[in-house]
Amino acid sequence: MAQVVIHTDGSASGNPGPGGYGVVLESGRHRKELWGGFRRTTNNRMELLAVIAGLEALKRPGMEVLVVSDSKYVVDAVEKGWLFGWEKKGFKNKKNPDLWRRFLQVYRQHQVRFRWIKGHAGHPQNELCDQLAVAAGQQPDLPADSGYEDGSAG
Repeated sequence: MAQVVIHTDGSASGNPGPGGYGVVLESGRHRKELWGGFRRTTNNRMELLAVIAGLEALKRPGMEVLVVSDSKYVVDAVEKGWLFGWEKKGFKNKKNPDLWRRFLQVYRQHQVRFRWIKGHAGHPQNELCDQLAVAAGQQPDLPADSGYEDGSAG
């Protein structure tokens, strides 16, 4: 089984404000960069969307995946099991249920582990993801983060 390492980062200028996500996928000698931005969103939404985008980019189910993230919000929610309690309660009073549901759908297709790293601490892939995320959020004519702007994000 091939292992994929997904490095992720998200950012928002103003929180809420314009924001973006950056992803670097690595498997053996293969490498892919992904990014996207929105006109009004939050840092936590972009951190989570970065992980989702990375997982959704995988071409076949059953992959062994290591997600490397500087987001305690995302890493702790999954690794400490909070997310699964939130799911059982229908995400009542939780933020970002639209993205958490989307995450769970793709997460369950793979064998995913998480590793938290300190952000802005010289990790090359994390620094690159940060640059991608910031640049994505600075693009002109950014689309709406519909889950955030329509109020369904909690």
